[in-house]
Amino acid sequence: MCARLKVGSIQRRLNAITEAHKAVGFDSPTAAGMVRNTLKGIRRTLGTAVVQKTAAVTHDIRAMVAATDDGLIGARDRALILLGFAGAFRRSELVGLDVEDCAFGKDGLTVTLRRSKTDQEGQGRKIGIPYGSNPETCPIRVLLGWIELAGITTGPVFRPLTRHGLVRAGRLSGIDVSRVVKKLAERAGLDAANYAGHSLRAGHATSAAIAGASERSIMNQTGHRSVQMVTRYIRDGSLFRENSAGKLGL
Repeated sequence: MCARLKVGSIQRRLNAITEAHKAVGFDSPTAAGMVRNTLKGIRRTLGTAVVQKTAAVTHDIRAMVAATDDGLIGARDRALILLGFAGAFRRSELVGLDVEDCAFGKDGLTVTLRRSKTDQEGQGRKIGIPYGSNPETCPIRVLLGWIELAGITTGPVFRPLTRHGLVRAGRLSGIDVSRVVKKLAERAGLDAANYAGHSLRAGHATSAAIAGASERSIMNQTGHRSVQMVTRYIRDGSLFRENSAGKLGL
């Protein structure tokens, strides 16, 4: 377990370095061959098993929404985690959204992803977000509330705030998403160390699997290109829904 944690810790630090360089427009030194070869050697020595962050399933998301602040920061954080959860977005996809990428209609919200991790050529893809049954956790109503309250008409959807609560012109980073998730997880009584930005995406797939959603529908939302990539989430979601031990009459 210690070896696995050590490899995971190194990878998280490398990811943080990459994010920091991207934020200021520089190439990351983590892409260098020497760094990659060193990391491969560490993995061979300590093992390649990765400690995954905990999936934030539906009841976790509800608890996190209930733990948000009042005012602008709460409006932003609620919109961030609800849209991230409903759309199964990667952190980079979530913070990369502009108002122009969001089309609100009677059936729900259509989000156009201009570029993603698996779409480096920028062909784009569209993701549908339906209205929620509860206004307090409906990703569309909450997102509209944030946009209107913040007075955002163009550009980045999710933005940082000054210490005085004023909306800044830039956009949040992927690290900021993780910080928001960890903050709200802790307030909701969860172990914040086990949660991060990926918990929203993993939570969508796991919650959908628990509810009986098909592999195809989950993959359409997450953007995974192979069943193997999404199988672990579906497997986790089916641990108790399709468990033979429940048929034993204990």
